[in-house]
Amino acid sequence: MERRFKVVLEWDSEVQVYAVTVPSLPGCVTQGRNREEALERIQEAITGHIEALKIIGQPVPQGDVEFAEVQVSVS
Repeated sequence: MERRFKVVLEWDSEVQVYAVTVPSLPGCVTQGRNREEALERIQEAITGHIEALKIIGQPVPQGDVEFAEVQVSVS
């Protein structure tokens, strides 16, 4: 069965990598030197994370997250 997960990519200029997290899978994180590498690695991380959940008898989260954009004034 195929599942889709929303991921968050954040550029870390200090160490020059993209950090990637999966909000619906807490603890599932990785990084990559560029966007493509980061996305490839997070696919591997998600697969491993789900396999680990199954091995230890934990349910695979069924829900996903919703993103919204807000605007604020900054002085």
